[in-house]
Formats: sequence, structure tokens, C-alpha cells
Amino acid sequence: MTMQMQACAPEMSATILLVEDDRDIADMLAETLSQNGYTAVSAQSGAEMDRLLRRQAFDLVVLDVMLPGEDGFSICRRLRAEMRTPIIMLTAVATDVDRIVGLEFGADDYVTKPFNTRELLARIKSLLRRASYGSERPERPKTMSFAGWRIDPVSRTLLDDAGSQVFMTTAEFDLLVALCLNAGRVLTRDQLLALTHAGVAGPVERSVDVHISRIRQKIEPNPKEPSLIKTVRLGGYLFTPMVDAS
Repeated sequence: MTMQMQACAPEMSATILLVEDDRDIADMLAETLSQNGYTAVSAQSGAEMDRLLRRQAFDLVVLDVMLPGEDGFSICRRLRAEMRTPIIMLTAVATDVDRIVGLEFGADDYVTKPFNTRELLARIKSLLRRASYGSERPERPKTMSFAGWRIDPVSRTLLDDAGSQVFMTTAEFDLLVALCLNAGRVLTRDQLLALTHAGVAGPVERSVDVHISRIRQKIEPNPKEPSLIKTVRLGGYLFTPMVDAS
């Protein structure tokens, strides 16, 4: 199945896909998003979501974990294998384990039910801003190269030494760009959150570690013994390669 890639829409005219089987919650969210300038389209299952994705492009997906049939974790992993559109997961379970599982499967952020709609709106706005951030910063290098990898902050692509594109979530990409721009410098988790413009609506500090782990799985020669992104005890993270910017 070929899914629609992320649309290039301005932040406040974004089209958001809500995958939520609770009709009351879906209707409430759709109305709230509409009142705040977004276009919302709802699906009650993974199968219905797939049909919508074949017909239309979306700027962001809000995905419930507990769904009939295929659950949200499985859907998230499947979506992330084919697209880089930002994904926010809704979960009724407040444990760190369940939240981290969602991030490990490729979600960019998560919100725990019951949630404050203003918090969800803030997280949506933050992710949409971050997803379009590269094109809003012309002073950034067009491309950067390190250890055989090539990253383009404007087109938001990461290419390996063979020229093949590696899909990354919005959060992963922003973190890698921040590391590249600060190569050789130890960055704390708080600094990484600030550099990725997550602000108060961004992932909690613990989530940075999960995203870094996922980046390592994609770029490190040996993710179990990382050499490109080093963990600095009581400090944060250090990006070790030389970075060539153009």
C-alpha cells in the first residue's frame, strides 16, 4: 500500500487525521481543531485510516492506542515505516513504559487521557512548527555531511553513503540537526529540547533519551556501542563526527 506523504501546508491551515474509535472524543477534537483553524478528518480504525491515507495527504496524525482490531502501537510502527508525518499518540495508560513504547515505535509525542485540549493543541502546534522549521531558517546550511551521512535541514532528508533516504520522525530529525549544528559540544537534555524548539509543549526530558536511542539505531555502525553520539555521564550527549556544511 502506498500512503500519502506529508502535505506542505501552512501551520494554521494544516489537515489533521484523528484515529479515534470513541465518537464523542473524536467529535470533540474535530470541533476544537476546526475552531482553531485546522481541518480535521476522523477515522475509527486502522482500516478506515488506510482508506483515507490512500485518498488524501495529512500534515499530522493523532492516533489513539486502544482501537478495535489493529492497535495504535502496531499502526504507528506501520505508518512510520512509510511516512515521516508527525504522530501524536493518545494513551489512557499513564505509565512510562507505555509512553516509551509509543516513542520507540516512531511516535513524535504522546498525550495521556484524560487530557486538556489546550495541551493537545499546544503539542500539535509545536510539532507542526518543528516539521516546517527547516524552510523557515534560510541561515542554516543547506546540507551537512558526517561519517558518510548527508542531512538536508531544508528538505528534511537524511541520506546514507549510498544515497538512500532513511525515514526519521520529526523529533528524531530535529535532534540530529541540533547535534550536527553543535558537533563537538556536550548538550544537555534541556538544551536539546530548546534547540529543537519543543518548548513547554515538547516531549519530556526522558523522551529525549528514547529519540536518541532511535537515532543511534539508524546511523551508528554499532548502536550497542555508539561512536557518533556519545552519552556524557551527568552531562548529556556529545556528537563526535566532523561535520562539513555547505
